[in-house]
Amino acid sequence: MTNAADPFIFLTLVNQQVCTQRSWKRPYGVGLLVAGLDESGAHLYYNCPSGNYFEYQAFAIGSRSQAAKTFLERRFQGYDDYTPEQLVRDALSAVKETLQGEKLSGSNCTVAIVGRKDDGTVEPFEVIGAARVQELIDSMEMEVAEQAPPLEAAAASSSMQEEGERGSDDAAAPMDI
Repeated sequence: MTNAADPFIFLTLVNQQVCTQRSWKRPYGVGLLVAGLDESGAHLYYNCPSGNYFEYQAFAIGSRSQAAKTFLERRFQGYDDYTPEQLVRDALSAVKETLQGEKLSGSNCTVAIVGRKDDGTVEPFEVIGAARVQELIDSMEMEVAEQAPPLEAAAASSSMQEEGERGSDDAAAPMDI
């Protein structure tokens, strides 16, 4: 069994390695994430700027990628049981973890899928349209809003809690001056 991504990875590494054999050349200096699919399933390779490559089940590269890696590390063990839509939603959540001062939207995020469908047939490489990505983001935000308590109820319960903590004025200790 050979992975469809193996020839690409191999050729890239050979070219990078040739660059390290001469003192006036250097490796490419870029990181690549390469996804492939074979009989054994989907594969994700990270080709380091140094020329090394590793296979991962979930990975992120780029600025502020550590937040996404942490998110993925906490959840990746359940990914075998996820549907493709659940995987995309998790990937979008990981990307959302990395944003600072920006809002995740279908216009600033591109999603592509490679793997198997729910029925086991091979799904060719597919880029999901921006409108569909936006629908997924909107549904994720609605779920978060539904899980959060309404603002009025939260404010009322916190004021009631403060009153309960204070009790009556007779029980309050005087302030030292």
